[in-house]
Amino acid sequence: MRHATALRIGPIGFRIGSAWLAPITTLNDLYRDYPKPEDGIPDFNVHLFAARPWRRVLRPSVHIGGDFVIPDAAPLPLAQGLLAAEMAMNLQMALGQRRYLLLHASAVARDGQALLMTGLSGAGKSTLAALLMARGWRLMGDEFALLDPVTGLVHAFPRLISLKNQAIAVMERALPDARFGPLLRGTPKGDIRHLVPDTRAIATMAEPAEPRLILFPSYGFAAAEREVLPSETFVRLTQASTNYVALAERGFDALTRLVRSVPARALDYPDTATALAQVERLWDAA
Repeated sequence: MRHATALRIGPIGFRIGSAWLAPITTLNDLYRDYPKPEDGIPDFNVHLFAARPWRRVLRPSVHIGGDFVIPDAAPLPLAQGLLAAEMAMNLQMALGQRRYLLLHASAVARDGQALLMTGLSGAGKSTLAALLMARGWRLMGDEFALLDPVTGLVHAFPRLISLKNQAIAVMERALPDARFGPLLRGTPKGDIRHLVPDTRAIATMAEPAEPRLILFPSYGFAAAEREVLPSETFVRLTQASTNYVALAERGFDALTRLVRSVPARALDYPDTATALAQVERLWDAA
């Protein structure tokens, strides 16, 4: 492609090619502290392209693709090129990752042990992960947790944190000196602004962590907590995994070991201050 960059996030290398310079310039700025793929060889290729030559300049329309594609995916305007690149990296991981069991979850760590948080869109897992990072936890990622079927360890994937709508102002107040991407208005998920993980998250992204606690947060309810039994946790995590079926027996064994050895709790919360207190208490009790 006309413009390209390469980066490594955790153990995964990407090469991102684009028909336009602007998305590559933004990626190079926001991911400037990230290393390149090992041996210069990416695991996945990402393409940002125009379906027709004239759509590269006239009302530019960004289609996403790469090693794996969804033919009917709707394009985004060029002003949302960063979001297109992030979505395209997600797509490659979701459809092509076979080494790790992918869990759609945010992950943070403390003292070499990981807290996994997964739930429906709007549950607040990205915001909670970012706020915990602001309180000294090590951010391992806000989109995917990578569970190694061999070791049972969780590997970090600390890409840009995708903040949506009200979460943007919350994190701007919590981390006024942090690096943020451009404010993207009117995306399919409302307003989005990306937060660059802190230097510790980037410097330690090659270090896996042992899972210690699984949480299923739900925002907008009175504070409550309950134990989630391994059978329910198993079902919830299969629904949160994009490649559980593809990994077959390896995925089943990895998930079985995880739910049998790691406690899980459902957590309802009305605001982030309450949630953070709940998380700290449940972590200490795990």
